[in-house]
Amino acid sequence: MKAMILAAGRGQRLRPLTDTTPKPLIHAGDKRLIEYLIEALVSAGFSDIVINYAHLGEQFPIVLGDGEKYGTTFYYSPELDGGLETAGGIINALPLLGNEPFLVVNGDIWTDFNFASLKDFTLAQDTQCHLVLVNNPEHNTEGDFSLDQGGQVQHHGEDKLTFSGIGIYKPAMFTGLDNSKRPLKPLFDAAIQQNQVTGQIHHGQWSDIGTLERLNELTQQLENEKL
Repeated sequence: MKAMILAAGRGQRLRPLTDTTPKPLIHAGDKRLIEYLIEALVSAGFSDIVINYAHLGEQFPIVLGDGEKYGTTFYYSPELDGGLETAGGIINALPLLGNEPFLVVNGDIWTDFNFASLKDFTLAQDTQCHLVLVNNPEHNTEGDFSLDQGGQVQHHGEDKLTFSGIGIYKPAMFTGLDNSKRPLKPLFDAAIQQNQVTGQIHHGQWSDIGTLERLNELTQQLENEKL
């Protein structure tokens, strides 16, 4: 299974840092945000990683190289400045991702999720994608989706959870969609209505590093762990 890291976002809420550095290349502790994900994916056995980029995208191959120093191979999927949003970025990268289900991870999260648990995950025939959900953070207290006892992701439910930005997708989920700016949520909504989305809960550490405050909190946490 191939993996893709979504790294094309502008990162407005992390300005002024993102005026000169793409959000996934910002340091948190000793490493860049994207390096924590790369190392976790490589440890889980992913030998091919697609990285899309837009804002200041030329920095990615300069900083990260071809993947050799991380023990993997990178395939870059460039987009025009401004990006194609999440679904658009995946559609643009489909030629690099192949015909089999693939893993997608948001490039601005930090987590201790065990990606090896998804390395050989098999989607059921009538399932389009499988999402990893987490307990709701303070900035998303209402949650996104619920998970029923059978593992189906639903729109409605008492105990809604937050989408972590980690998921497995079948290429067929994007069949017939043109290569343009497009978010993922409408695709989720359509698939959920057809009971084509399964999920699981990650109870470990997870953070969406979308603001300077959360970046500082993560940096402090990493520093404390070194003591």
